[in-house]
Amino acid sequence: MILLRINSLNDVLVESGIAVAIVFLALALLVFAFVLTGKISIKASAKRMVKRGKTIEEAKDITHASADEIAAISMALHLFLDDVHDKESNVITIKRIERRYSPWNSKIYGFTNLNR
Repeated sequence: MILLRINSLNDVLVESGIAVAIVFLALALLVFAFVLTGKISIKASAKRMVKRGKTIEEAKDITHASADEIAAISMALHLFLDDVHDKESNVITIKRIERRYSPWNSKIYGFTNLNR
């Protein structure tokens, strides 16, 4: 068994600093991975558009959408995803059901009789 002893406040501060540094390093790596994935996706989309017959300028312009286009896409997604669930009344009804006796759920038969 390993026992951890903290001798002073200085040790606590050093360990906390290391923990915070590790968290920020992990977050920086995630940001780098997401940015890199986005750039790779944009280049792949541009290559597909060039194969379909678009010019290079049109293919590079796929990331620049106008505010009206973004608003239309957002509204379409909202309307599409809003209709996923049925409207519910938010009323919960609990009905008590009386169960019949069954020896399978009786606790008395589960104990072994050790009286001799």
